[in-house]
Amino acid sequence: MVGCTPERVREDKALFGPVLETFVLGELLKLASWSQERYEFSHFRDKERKEVDIVIEDRRGRVVGIEVKVSATVTSRDFAGLRRLSEACGDRFVLGLVLHDHDSPTGR
Repeated sequence: MVGCTPERVREDKALFGPVLETFVLGELLKLASWSQERYEFSHFRDKERKEVDIVIEDRRGRVVGIEVKVSATVTSRDFAGLRRLSEACGDRFVLGLVLHDHDSPTGR
């Protein structure tokens, strides 16, 4: 993001979501570049605007979805896009996860 500084992110928490998503995608792309496998990275959004931030597909068509949340807690609503992606992919969907901004898995 142009003009996005650490100070601006501290002042405007709404900026942190896109920054965190970009960071996660960048790290995944780096890891994928070391692999013998080739992966396609994309984003999912259906007509009802359910979305998944990062979708990874391998050459065999297997799909993993990652939703990045800037939140200390995770609710069932945070999985709505992953559920929709799973329905769209059927048996090709192998894993969906929500990465959230907290220091414990339960968000407590």
